[in-house]
Amino acid sequence: MSLEKIHLRKLLKIFYLPARERVAVLREDIRNEIQKERGEDTDGGDFYSPFWADAKNHVAGKVDLQAQVKSRIGSNKRRERLYPQLADGFLSWWNEKRRWRNEPFEFLPENVKVQFPIPKLRGVVKIENLLALKVGDQSNRIIYPYFSEKPKLPDEGGRIGLWLLGEALPNYRREDLRILDILRGTSFAAIDYPLQGNERDLFLSKYEGALKEWKKLRKERI
Repeated sequence: MSLEKIHLRKLLKIFYLPARERVAVLREDIRNEIQKERGEDTDGGDFYSPFWADAKNHVAGKVDLQAQVKSRIGSNKRRERLYPQLADGFLSWWNEKRRWRNEPFEFLPENVKVQFPIPKLRGVVKIENLLALKVGDQSNRIIYPYFSEKPKLPDEGGRIGLWLLGEALPNYRREDLRILDILRGTSFAAIDYPLQGNERDLFLSKYEGALKEWKKLRKERI
């Protein structure tokens, strides 16, 4: 089942969608899962992956993000509305952080990724494709992207995400972790959104509820 092995960003989106929109997303996920089981083609790859690859290459100084967005739209008109908004949000955040810190940085050599098990729910949360930087001489910045247009990632969702990242990436300090709501150009860090101690329970409750709803909807398709 796809919700039993799911990207953190998708899970956070499902947690905070209004009920009707959440059901629509779950039903789409179920359709894709059934198509895969039948060996049929689904709708294609991740819509956001080309943008995020370009954003990371922009940080590395290899490309200009605005120019890359135009090129991506030229090859796929489905990107015409959201890609410019994603670029604006990312650049407003990145340029502001660079002005504020003005410190040298480099990419971390390791590929930061993990599949974090949730034994109680027999689930796995995937944390992949991070922007991982060493800033100055002392600290790292491990940045996890949240792409969704809806819903905006709420403060509670930011805290839940930061808690899970801290559990899944124990080799990094919690204060080095970030979740970036790209469209809003807003990042979540523990210093600004301190954990309140209930994040584990919130996460398990919301994940369990989403799984139950997914299974119920899946049975309706059988």
